[in-house]
Amino acid sequence: MRKGISSILFVLILAVSHAAQVKPASNIDVIPDVVYGHKDGMALTFDIFKPKTDPNGAAVIFIVSGGWVSRYTPPEEALPYYRELLDKGFTVISLRHGGSPKYLIPEIVADVRRGVRFIRYNAKGWGIDPNRLGVWGWSAGGHLSLMIGLASDNGDAAAKEAFMKESDRVQAVVAYFPPVDLRPLVRGLNPPATGTVLDRYPALNFEKEKAADYSPIVFVTPDDPPTLLIHGDKDDLVPITNSRIIFDALKKNNVKTDFITIPGAGHGFRGEDLKRATAATVSWFEQTLLKNGSKP
Repeated sequence: MRKGISSILFVLILAVSHAAQVKPASNIDVIPDVVYGHKDGMALTFDIFKPKTDPNGAAVIFIVSGGWVSRYTPPEEALPYYRELLDKGFTVISLRHGGSPKYLIPEIVADVRRGVRFIRYNAKGWGIDPNRLGVWGWSAGGHLSLMIGLASDNGDAAAKEAFMKESDRVQAVVAYFPPVDLRPLVRGLNPPATGTVLDRYPALNFEKEKAADYSPIVFVTPDDPPTLLIHGDKDDLVPITNSRIIFDALKKNNVKTDFITIPGAGHGFRGEDLKRATAATVSWFEQTLLKNGSKP
């Protein structure tokens, strides 16, 4: 890994700028800042974007994470980025987690699990089928999406909060250039040397013996949800081998999967590469979350 988080954010800004030219937002209902938990006196929140006409009942949860940092974007600025999914009737939920450097990957994964359980528990109140949830993310968000998709559980029957008894299982995953094996990256709790991967990505600075617990490649099993991987073959931050190895593992376990290589793309997509990735993402969720690949 050699580039910083800024490259990912720059690509996302480009994506929003491009999408903003498509349509106005008057046909979308926005429910901002839904609180799904608290930590250290701060709220954990997500925003809901729902088509006013012909919602298809399925929802895609976008994990807002770059370098395991989750930044806030006003809904009116983020909405255009989800336009293609919204135009197909999907509800989109942009889920934020407690970010690095204050929180490390074990705590971050716990946040997104909590968020998915909360969404499932309350889904019907927002007109969402709790059994038609997809999850999607870029880079660290892709890693977290795979953790949700491949390492889900049935919830905690003894939990005090009712929603924490819910499963965090989803029915489809899309991951762009995700890290899939943290075991070579995690070095324990000692302060990292300046200029190292851990120095630039402090979320990785947790107990080495726990690294396998947060490595999606470890959790591939035949009951995993359909998973689409998209990666540029010139990515020198998260090498394309990450997507290749987990794609091979998914195929070996007979999981519905696909792997799209974007020739010449680095860590982030723009222009025609972004259009191709977006179209593939929408198509994947149509195939996997809609009944017979169409609106129910």
